[in-house]
Amino acid sequence: MNRQPFWKIAAPLLVGVVFLALWEALVRIFGIRAFILPPPSAVAVSLWIDGPSLMGSLWVTLQVTLAALAAAAVFGGAIALLFSLSRIIELSFFPYAVILQVTPVVAIAPLIIIWVREPFPALLICAWIVAFFPIVSNTTVGLNSADRNLLALFRLYGASSSQTLSYLRLPTALPYFLAGLRISGGLALIGAVVAEFVAGTGGSETGLAFRILEAGYRLATARLFAALFLLSLTGIVIYLILDYISRRLLRRWHESADEEM
Repeated sequence: MNRQPFWKIAAPLLVGVVFLALWEALVRIFGIRAFILPPPSAVAVSLWIDGPSLMGSLWVTLQVTLAALAAAAVFGGAIALLFSLSRIIELSFFPYAVILQVTPVVAIAPLIIIWVREPFPALLICAWIVAFFPIVSNTTVGLNSADRNLLALFRLYGASSSQTLSYLRLPTALPYFLAGLRISGGLALIGAVVAEFVAGTGGSETGLAFRILEAGYRLATARLFAALFLLSLTGIVIYLILDYISRRLLRRWHESADEEM
């Protein structure tokens, strides 16, 4: 009987339970004040009490995240395809993609918010800037990684450029694209949160990042941890969904989706 699926779930859960138990015990033993480090029990109470308002704010942040991830997948894949079709275009524009990636979004977010003015598109652009590069980079590598012998075989049989792209380059690039998508899922969430830190204000359309700032200002540390927990849980769920989609798409033909040891 294969016990790997069981331990894949049980092992991290066990580590998490032990960590929370030690956290609770140390806070109580040393008498640490709740506004400095609340025990997990206080965080759980805050999740129960403040959960509805925090979930509403999380939904605002999640909308920006999912929209940015979708935009990164579409435009990142299209840019990578364009790069693969022309080496000159890749050499000309890839450095600017790198510049966008290494520029801290927190530094340019105020400018984007001033220029765009509308909150949602501004937050979307900030999150997209953070999320698109892994897809562009990975997919470009994948499109350029087609086996040379297979490329020669396609040419030998007179395949057109579109046929070579459809039946060789795109299937070769798919695992790379999906790997970049899994990375970009977390980065899109980070980008949305960072943008909200810069732009967020109170109101019904307030994202979870502003709730974190608000809790920090009020020394409501338990609520702050509760919001952080929801953000972390959201990031994990996004990654697991993208990982599941990746495995479903690749499981019949690519080694990366083979779950056997």
